[in-house]
Amino acid sequence: MAFERSGAAAAAAENTPHPHIHAENTENHAEHSHSASCGCEHEHHHPHEHHHADDCGCGHEHHHDEACTCGHDHHHEHHHEDACGCGHEHHHEHHHEDDCGCGHEHHHKHHHEDACGCGHEHHHEHHEHAHEAHAHASHKHGKQRVYTLQNLGCAHCAAEMQYQISRLDGVHDCTLVFETRQLRVTGDDPDALLPRIREICTSIESATKVIAPEEDEEEAGGHTLAELLVGAALFLLGELVLDGVPQIVAMLAAYLLLGWRVLLIAVRNIGKGRVFDENFLMSLATIGAWAIGAADEAVGVMLFYRIGEYFEDRAVERSRRQIMQAVDLRPETVSLVLPDGSTQTIPAGDAQIDDVLLVRPGDRIPLDGVVIEGVSRLDTAAITGEPVPVRVAPGDRALSGCVNTDGVLRLRVTHVLAESMVQRILDSVENAAARKPKIDRFITRFSRVYTPAVVAIAALTALVPGIITGNWGHWVYTALTFLVISCPCALVLSVPLTYFAGIGAGSKRGILFKGGVSLEALSDVKTIVMDKTGTITRGNFAVQQVVPAAGANLEAVELLRLAAACESASTHPIAKSILAACQTDYPAADSIREQAGEGVEAVIDGKTVLCGNRKLLERHGIDLAGFAGTPGSTEVLLARDGQLLGHIVIADTVKADAKQAMDRMQAQGLTTAMLTGDAQETADAVAHELGIHEVRARLLPEDKLTALTELREKHGAVMFVGDGINDAPVLAGADVGAAMGSGADAAIEAADVVFMNADLSSIPASVQIARGARRISHQNIAFALGIKLLVMVLGLAGIASMWLAVFADSGVAMLCVLNSIRMLYIKTE
Repeated sequence: MAFERSGAAAAAAENTPHPHIHAENTENHAEHSHSASCGCEHEHHHPHEHHHADDCGCGHEHHHDEACTCGHDHHHEHHHEDACGCGHEHHHEHHHEDDCGCGHEHHHKHHHEDACGCGHEHHHEHHEHAHEAHAHASHKHGKQRVYTLQNLGCAHCAAEMQYQISRLDGVHDCTLVFETRQLRVTGDDPDALLPRIREICTSIESATKVIAPEEDEEEAGGHTLAELLVGAALFLLGELVLDGVPQIVAMLAAYLLLGWRVLLIAVRNIGKGRVFDENFLMSLATIGAWAIGAADEAVGVMLFYRIGEYFEDRAVERSRRQIMQAVDLRPETVSLVLPDGSTQTIPAGDAQIDDVLLVRPGDRIPLDGVVIEGVSRLDTAAITGEPVPVRVAPGDRALSGCVNTDGVLRLRVTHVLAESMVQRILDSVENAAARKPKIDRFITRFSRVYTPAVVAIAALTALVPGIITGNWGHWVYTALTFLVISCPCALVLSVPLTYFAGIGAGSKRGILFKGGVSLEALSDVKTIVMDKTGTITRGNFAVQQVVPAAGANLEAVELLRLAAACESASTHPIAKSILAACQTDYPAADSIREQAGEGVEAVIDGKTVLCGNRKLLERHGIDLAGFAGTPGSTEVLLARDGQLLGHIVIADTVKADAKQAMDRMQAQGLTTAMLTGDAQETADAVAHELGIHEVRARLLPEDKLTALTELREKHGAVMFVGDGINDAPVLAGADVGAAMGSGADAAIEAADVVFMNADLSSIPASVQIARGARRISHQNIAFALGIKLLVMVLGLAGIASMWLAVFADSGVAMLCVLNSIRMLYIKTE
């Protein structure tokens, strides 16, 4: 007779550790254990010595008289130095920051540094990973402030702003994220530098406004549509209707109306020695066109440049809004239940802990809380990606961002808005955007070389052939087309936007990437290495079968009732699984006597009942000739008055989506591997069921790290997926560390990627998103550079015009932005 396991929550959801402890294990107060390999992989504190197993094999710390040999480090906080941002070079042989000796204090968990952006080189024995955005802020000699930049329309200008602000005295770190328009400045006193920061930003892009957090945001100004319409009308009037002096006047008026802002910024920048920005280049190109008598092209180029800029701004803003709307689930107001039972609508930020909120059907859960009244189902897809609604009743936890689908709920607030899940997810995405991938940093550096190089080519094109042929008009015109396409906006804008859209796409599916650097590293992963308990399996024991012995003349239900009676005094996971499976009343035991490391001897209805492992029954002389055992499972044997009654098969259950997820990973060309401290037989059984390629069992923590290194050398870059708490050394040693969990602070702190739903299907989905981001970013780079190169070649051949050059600049940038936003709609199923 088979018994289905009870619906216990996954271990990853149950173990919610303190946010600052990385190596904490869940405590199980067990009076005895039944098997040589319990497989639970959690810490056990045993108040007595009567264990049924000499070595449970669970992989966590046990307080025994003898050595536990469990194979895990216990009670350690793994502090990794990642990227301190202190401005000093560090040489490490490990991932732990015992004492770097740099003379600065470091407050970091074991996050990975792929590129800290501090401008200094870090040498690690293993590999580099992304670190938390607050790493620099936690540095003892600086504080961080986050400002919002309104009317920021040029990604290349944003990179220049970041560069100049980072060079200010008193600034230790500066990151300007064009996608979120956030400027993060860490220094001695960022607010004291705010006037200088504003001066830098307006000098580069005059319409930009730097807004401090406590200041009210103003309406965005930007470029007006009226200027474009009037300028276009004047251009068409001069081109198609007028002639002579009136035509020149109309063209000049159109040019000044359309280009006054570009010309003004260019003049300002020349005084500051900045001659390679797009305003100067566009001014030079169009004034040059006037000089050679191509007034219509000068005005037309400025017109289409402004039109392209307008639509590019709209495309970027739409993309930014779509991404942020996908992850910003914060409520504006909540319905507060007053003491008299009436409700009052208040701002969400005013709600306090222990306030009672009313949540009607169709509403989002506004703040994290506990249901105190009502029964309903919650659609958790926005938070965890789980498509099946979850039932909640009084006493159940409800996370903000979930949608209440059925009944009316009253919710007691446990976390204010700033600490609720919706804010944590938004913060995670915004922080992630600040951690840029290598390709983004390469494009930023490349743009600083690309523009001067094209300008130099333009100058040579105008001078050398002009001197040789004497056809100055043709070659100067060709050089002017080069100036128009010399701005690298399409590259500087589209690459980070692609990765930002990828981060947003993951958040919609309950996958939190810790930055573009995590996406980039994940796209190169060749092997997925997983922990077993809590990752591949649910981490909860369940009765699989109840098997009466031949000739025992006993029903399975009665056998289970006897086992429950024996286990009634125990809180061990195996005992709890037997009690959960027993759906009927069980007899009371007259006495229960534990046998250390073997099981229980109980007296029930005046008869002696043995309940435990093979060792217990053999010591009492029970004939076990008819018992073969089940590989990969734990068996609890029962005997009464010297006769074997049967056995109960107990096992940790594999997650429902495990097989499908493994098949998808293999279809992606990934090698799958499992590392566990559990028994070899149990690990082999799970691997065989799911088709996992490689299995390493009975591993100590240092063995897991060694096995991970061997897998990397054998197959390539590895991603390790664990619970994010007790697998810290392996998470640190992997190219990408991923944590299963339902938003536990320690899991979010510990890994490069967090799977909120704790499902294995999130692994291939994350790989698909990462590969998609890389593919689209490469498409944008190839398309932008290819078009620009083509226009240059056509220009040298005398075919390309300045009109085509404008398309190669603004038009290509807009197309790249639209291509980038496809990441939001990538299919992961």
